[in-house]
Amino acid sequence: MKISIGGFSFFNTMKEGKMDTFGYLESSKYRYRLDTVDLWNGAFIGVRDDIFSLPDEAYITKLREAIDEKEMKVVNIAVDGAHMWDEDPDKRKLLFNNAVAYLKISDTLGATSVRIDTGDKSSVPETEEQFEYTVKKFQELSQIAADLGLIVGPENHMGTAKNPHYLKKVAEAVNHPSFGILLHMGRWDVDEEIGDSLVAPWVYHTHFDGKTVASSKAEELVKTLLDVGYDGYWGIEYNSPANQYLEMDWAIASVKRILTNLK
Repeated sequence: MKISIGGFSFFNTMKEGKMDTFGYLESSKYRYRLDTVDLWNGAFIGVRDDIFSLPDEAYITKLREAIDEKEMKVVNIAVDGAHMWDEDPDKRKLLFNNAVAYLKISDTLGATSVRIDTGDKSSVPETEEQFEYTVKKFQELSQIAADLGLIVGPENHMGTAKNPHYLKKVAEAVNHPSFGILLHMGRWDVDEEIGDSLVAPWVYHTHFDGKTVASSKAEELVKTLLDVGYDGYWGIEYNSPANQYLEMDWAIASVKRILTNLK
């Protein structure tokens, strides 16, 4: 089954100083028997203390070596500190430069897709200037991604992106084969009942949290994607408050059960 563990899933363990990205690789490979890597840049050395800084090239090289040694596949890198919209024009330039840099980092790490957000929490309410800028910059990123063999696009993570109508409008306007949406299943501020189906045609990767895994709607949400031909990975992003290793065992088993029931 196509399952991965989102790197943010062990944020609490990392915060306690008990895990880093290399430990995450070890756990994914040898504890959970997965050959997939679903990275989060907030766990990188050089980024943990300042999400707007970039990781050192030597660190990325070591990370690639560790991934190759374990014969793992990087299915996605979720990037914070590189979103498209900010009200400050100078901040926007920094963020876009970070986004371009992370596409190159993702290529170095052998990733197949990269999450770059539309904006942060302050991006609400949407403005026409914000929409036009976001579309223009995602078109630029999509072309760079295409040249690198990547898919790039936002997640319904925060701000305007938690409105499925906005994400659909962005996707339609960007209109590029290397652009897509990372769907955090069921995570919407408006029209939650139809949100996943509205953006389903553009979904390149998923985040499955603990709330969704345990929901009576879990199978329905998965089926929504399967019905439009989704054949990507089911990324489990579940940062449980405690017992993170055991909770991840539960989440993986639960997702496997859901996928098996829908065969």
